[in-house]
Amino acid sequence: MPSASTTLDINVPPEKMLAVIKDFDSYPIFIPEMKSTTVLESNEDSWDVCFSIHMIRSIEYSLRLTQKSDTRIEWTLISGVFKSNDGFWLLEPINGGAGTKATYSIDISVGMFLPKTVVKNLVGKSLPVMLGQFKKRAESLS
Repeated sequence: MPSASTTLDINVPPEKMLAVIKDFDSYPIFIPEMKSTTVLESNEDSWDVCFSIHMIRSIEYSLRLTQKSDTRIEWTLISGVFKSNDGFWLLEPINGGAGTKATYSIDISVGMFLPKTVVKNLVGKSLPVMLGQFKKRAESLS
């Protein structure tokens, strides 16, 4: 199962970073590979979201994201091209709460119709780039 974890310091408080993470409709604006997002269902602390991305080929999958605390969001796969897709965001305050140490961790198991090279690219190469896109978005909104 390919997995990766990346941590990055972001110059916004955790609550502002959390707002960017939860703004699923805006992902296609600042993540070039993201073709679309559709919130299928939501309540106070849980969202079912369908993501469509293009990395070598188009991939569509749905995740259930759950806010566990003010600093943690976890997800698990509902449906799509993966056998599993689990992970979390952890947002820790730094610089007296003026900044965020953001950790993004993911574990993916490949479905039969998705080449392993696509998954390795998604997890290994794209993760640091994507986290940088979240950082840029959060800092541009401050």
